[in-house]
Amino acid sequence: MKCPRCQIDNDRVIDTRSSEDGSAVRRRRECLGCKHRFTTFERIERLTIRVIKKDQTREPFDHDKLKRGLEKACWKRPISDAEIERVVAAVESELESNFQTEVESRHIGELLMQQLRDLDEVAYVRFASVYRQFKDARDFVSELRPILKDRREL
Repeated sequence: MKCPRCQIDNDRVIDTRSSEDGSAVRRRRECLGCKHRFTTFERIERLTIRVIKKDQTREPFDHDKLKRGLEKACWKRPISDAEIERVVAAVESELESNFQTEVESRHIGELLMQQLRDLDEVAYVRFASVYRQFKDARDFVSELRPILKDRREL
């Protein structure tokens, strides 16, 4: 594994742990050249699922793209990287269980929104505003109405 700082391919593993859901192995490494410490993740190579986009083009499913979208929605929220990884792993697992080779992007968006609604309401509304392409404040209000109704019932 090349060091991200000095690019030397000489490191040692300091710590190895299984991720929360057991779908990945997290390794802390130390470069023997510059002593920089970094983290790597080892995952099972999954089937290549292709995403059918709104314009009917197809592209390979991208774990990192999904994670970046979640990180934007969760920006400045009290949500850890581990929680974001858990959501990504849950969505990937659901996709692998229910889809063989292709999935429409709307299914991925809906799965993410289900996960985010339980995780953080602000992140959920942020993601929904981009995913559903809110045009004005009425769109935000209509998305918030069910959340506020659920709160009143508690």
